[in-house]
Amino acid sequence: MLELAPLVDCSNVVIEIGGIAARVAAADPAFLQMLENRYAGFISSRTDVDFDFHVDLGEPGMADPDADVSVANCMGCWSVERGDFRAEWEPETSRGRIRQSPNPYAIDAVLRILHSMLLAKRGGFLLHAASAIRNGKAFLFAGVSGAGKTTMAGLAPADASLLTDEISYVRKHAHGYSACGTPFTGELEQLGENISAPIAALYLLAKGSANRIDPVPAAEAARALLSNILFFAKDQEMIGALLHSACEFVGRIPVSRLTFVPDSRVWGLIG
Repeated sequence: MLELAPLVDCSNVVIEIGGIAARVAAADPAFLQMLENRYAGFISSRTDVDFDFHVDLGEPGMADPDADVSVANCMGCWSVERGDFRAEWEPETSRGRIRQSPNPYAIDAVLRILHSMLLAKRGGFLLHAASAIRNGKAFLFAGVSGAGKTTMAGLAPADASLLTDEISYVRKHAHGYSACGTPFTGELEQLGENISAPIAALYLLAKGSANRIDPVPAAEAARALLSNILFFAKDQEMIGALLHSACEFVGRIPVSRLTFVPDSRVWGLIG
């Protein structure tokens, strides 16, 4: 079991993304103020949180500060390490500890990994995709780096609400799927709006000489979706769940290839 020291002289903030709330406690008021500023719009007053984290500020003591993120499970306790943080949490008790340098990127990475794992067990996922709501429906725009995610987000018309330009939050419901706003930003460095809507379509982006939409066969759509899902844990059960989720998603949500010229006229095809 994970041993946590009492939260003496600690204050906290609650960060709620996609309806899942994590309480982050720390003894440093400046750090908590940074979190409130960084996650403005996603700070919640909820007391019934899904996870509790205690943050200790300082160097995490990694041997290689430039190492890639590592995720492991040892007897029910998850550990996540990168050059600027070391985190661990227990799903059974919904409690965890983070040792990190005092920057916003470490806690951001921890939250992304935590949410990716929670969603995997609930039929959803985090997706490398921009997303926006228009006319009450959510539209996702996925692709490799440089395909145009940030461009599509930046070209969004005034009647569209941006959810993210980088990582889309997909939740499964009995009636379908919804996309939720996230504070996980890309090149625009603009927080998404903390709202959600049913997903109407997923577009696989490609830049071209003309704007057009072409249907994508289900098998190709599932492969493309899986290649853009954000997930780090080498857990066979969760990976199997993601494979199932991807197949189910493309069976219920239209997936098309959107070839576009990078100007605002492309949004005339959306919605």
